[in-house]
Amino acid sequence: RYDKSRGNSAKRGYDHRWRKHRLWHLKHHPLCVHCLAEGRYVPATVVDHIIPHKGDEKLFWDPKNHQSLCAECHNRKTASEDGGFGNKVKG
Repeated sequence: RYDKSRGNSAKRGYDHRWRKHRLWHLKHHPLCVHCLAEGRYVPATVVDHIIPHKGDEKLFWDPKNHQSLCAECHNRKTASEDGGFGNKVKG
């Protein structure tokens, strides 16, 4: 239900401007911060919002709210926040 009501990626702000920012961010922060904390050097492929923005444009664009993650770490984090894989939704 949640996925149907939240709109497509462009409607959520992931447009051309975001794609440009994403490339810039990954160029300057190329490693997954979660893996790096464990001593592993894994290339990041995702710019993650540390605190889910839920449509808040200020939080969406706040560079202090962005972190580089690999797809595996991003999927794990998102599942824990959104209730995927049987996890409880974080409030």
